[in-house]
Amino acid sequence: MSSPLPRLTLIIGGARSGKSRFAEGLVTALPAPWIYVATGEAWDAEMAERIAEHVRRRGEGWMTRETPLDLGGLLNSHANDPRPLLVDCLTLWLSNIMHAGRDIEAEQTRLLDAFAQPGGPVVVVSNEVGLGIVPDNALARAFRDAQGRLNAAVAARADRVVLMAAGLPLTLKQG
Repeated sequence: MSSPLPRLTLIIGGARSGKSRFAEGLVTALPAPWIYVATGEAWDAEMAERIAEHVRRRGEGWMTRETPLDLGGLLNSHANDPRPLLVDCLTLWLSNIMHAGRDIEAEQTRLLDAFAQPGGPVVVVSNEVGLGIVPDNALARAFRDAQGRLNAAVAARADRVVLMAAGLPLTLKQG
């Protein structure tokens, strides 16, 4: 049985643009159970509330896998699993990688290699952080640049790329 979703879909956009909700809709168009790969960690009350909001919205049918750092390893462990995966989000994962002092290029390569493995369809959410002003400090600029490179690398591998703006999807790549 073929899936209406391609092997790899990337959903990008700004903060609160509807990325996660759109990605969830793509995945839930397939039969449950679905796998939600959470990369965020609740370091403060505001982030804890954001995570709780996502959990409430998803409801039943989702199996959650939390992986703030080893995203490539988790994806590899599901390489032969036909169930759809939703990774939310690459931006928090990259932030975690940088905070942990890990080798960004090595982790990105490992992630891209994991996306190439067979299995069910994967939908990935990521923030587009390069459309605003240039950050005023070196760490923020390094993050913005690394996120741009990561998004570009995943988009190159993806079969479908959708940009979310003001809650509206714009397909950038299909096929």
